[in-house]
Amino acid sequence: MNKFHGTGVAMITPFKSDGSVDHTALKTVIDHIINGGAEYIVSLGTTGEAATLSSDEKKAVWDTTVAQVNGRVNLVAGIGGNNTSEVLNDLKKFDSTGFDAVLSVCPYYNKPTQEGIYQHYNAIADHSPLPVILYNVPGRTGVNMTAETTLRLAHDHKNIIAMKEASGNFEQFNKIIKDKPEDFLFISGDDPITLPLIAMGAAGVISVIGNALPGIFSTMVRMCLDGKFIEAQPLHHSLTEFTSLCFVEGNPGGVKSAMKLLGICNDTMRLPLVNVSNGIETQIKTKLEQLNLL
Repeated sequence: MNKFHGTGVAMITPFKSDGSVDHTALKTVIDHIINGGAEYIVSLGTTGEAATLSSDEKKAVWDTTVAQVNGRVNLVAGIGGNNTSEVLNDLKKFDSTGFDAVLSVCPYYNKPTQEGIYQHYNAIADHSPLPVILYNVPGRTGVNMTAETTLRLAHDHKNIIAMKEASGNFEQFNKIIKDKPEDFLFISGDDPITLPLIAMGAAGVISVIGNALPGIFSTMVRMCLDGKFIEAQPLHHSLTEFTSLCFVEGNPGGVKSAMKLLGICNDTMRLPLVNVSNGIETQIKTKLEQLNLL
């Protein structure tokens, strides 16, 4: 499972001004992330605006991603939803060639019980062609997967290999890390608290700001994994305000704005998401200048 130690990047999906997927820019984004030192890429998670892409568009994004990565880093595909049978069908149709794992978000909107969440992932684990990474993000899904449910899944299924945790609940983090199987990975799902979570035993992060700043962020994460927390602190603190700005008007609007300013790709979004306001973009620009990136 060393494949998923370090910095994974929940990759954005670049769009042209007409709203279509920009595959040329996607290749540029991939190279930017890899050249920045990230250890792996997550394609079509929440940050990739997967909810607004058709099945054909998703397949085309995955095909481009696999070809452009060309084995240089490990790859994870975001395949989740709130209709279990549809997720299983998506897994059945998925061409897993070139991918190393599946990231599947806790079912949203339906607000299932913990038993419902367990049975949802139980079915996914039984049908996935690849190892499964759980994803708990109650701020988006409307339901929290408890530590008890996470640990039950981790102990019951060998192919459930990790948890991306973004609940912000340190009591929950502590229980999962303390009681998880030795080879089960706890992965930070929140950029700003990655340093303390690695200190607690996390294997790294699946990052949003790593789209724009893979070099700085992945360097900080590697320092932490090497136990060099004092040395990592200045990098951590240098990114806190930038990170906050990237999320203040929603994800991925902020990080797409930063990537436009850095000349990496366009910042076009798909409705119902919209671009960040001019005021926030100005503040993002100021932070990039302070980081000597503009």
